[in-house]
Amino acid sequence: MKQNVGTADMIARIIIGAALLYLGFAENPILSDGLPKTIVGFFAFVPILTGLVRFCPLYALIGVTTKGEPSCSGE
Repeated sequence: MKQNVGTADMIARIIIGAALLYLGFAENPILSDGLPKTIVGFFAFVPILTGLVRFCPLYALIGVTTKGEPSCSGE
C-alpha cells in the first residue's frame, strides 16, 4: 500500500474528521439526536483513518496523489 496522501491533505482530513466526530457524538445545536447524527459520527472515522495511514483507496482507484514525489533528475 503506497502512500498517496500528502501532508496538507492529511492535516485537512484529520481536522474534517474531528469536526464530523464532534457533530456526531457531542451535544451541539447543528444536528439533533437520532440516526443521522450517529451516521455522521461513524463516517468521521473515514477521513481520520485515511489521514493517519496516509492512503486513500479512492485516490488509488483514480490514480491521484497529493504526496509530492522527489524528482529523479540526476542533473
